Amino acid sequence: MEISSYFFDTNQRVYWLYMLSSLLIALYYVWQTPKLRAYFSKAVLWHPSARLDYLYFAISALLKALVILPLLVGANEVAMVCLNLMYAIFGHFSHAAWSYESVVALYTLSIFIAGDFTRYWLHRWLHSVAFLWRFHRVHHSAEVLNPLTFYRVHPFEHILFGVRHALSVGVMSAVFLYFFGAKVGTAEFLGANIFVFIFGMLGANLRHSHIPVRYGIFEKLLVSPYMHQLHHTKEYGHKNFGGVLSIWDRMFGSWHVNMSDEALHYGLREGNPHTTLRSIFMEPFVFSKNRVFRSFSE
Repeated sequence: MEISSYFFDTNQRVYWLYMLSSLLIALYYVWQTPKLRAYFSKAVLWHPSARLDYLYFAISALLKALVILPLLVGANEVAMVCLNLMYAIFGHFSHAAWSYESVVALYTLSIFIAGDFTRYWLHRWLHSVAFLWRFHRVHHSAEVLNPLTFYRVHPFEHILFGVRHALSVGVMSAVFLYFFGAKVGTAEFLGANIFVFIFGMLGANLRHSHIPVRYGIFEKLLVSPYMHQLHHTKEYGHKNFGGVLSIWDRMFGSWHVNMSDEALHYGLREGNPHTTLRSIFMEPFVFSKNRVFRSFSE
């Protein structure tokens, strides 16, 4: 995938229409609260951390396209393996007589919920498992936020989320193929799952920004940009793991909404070891290697 195609692919966070909607929402907030204009200043947009985001986005996009994606097993392959396994265990099933529209609606909702649920748990494990945290904290090392901070992710984490996607979509697809056959399909708009498109248009890019967009009472259901900004702070970095739905955080005790207007401090509480491209790529491996050697020497 070419770097420019990220801005024309509806399945990418920085699709141009998602970026435009986020910009319009941000401008409305700035109009309401002029002091937010400071977040569009050079001090934020050209901060060393932001410049590293821009550079890393270009390099990691190439690395993902040329190295990571060719190595990953796709959702279709997982679906076929699971479907054949279901046939072997349960035999063939007379497909349920549901309408095509009903199956599409249920499938679209099911893969969305399954994907968001598995994303929540993988994200939570990236914080709670010490080995995984060494890689995930690359993302949390950003000292200022911008839409490309979304892509400040170590290649190893890209692999983990790729496997998660393949498993969640593949298993769910196999279940639907088993019960409904060829009727399986998704409700899409401009090539994206309708829920992904709606989420993108609700200011998803402002999650990685300093514009505190809140959803009010709807934050009990949806993760607002402000809730994810809290997740990037030194104080509340281990809260609000949800991707789209906040119900998982509420169910499993990691939900937090701070309604005060206190300034947010982004980055790692323990200091920032990821200030260069080399440290982003290599520090997690170096730390893990040293930890293994220490365990054998003790």
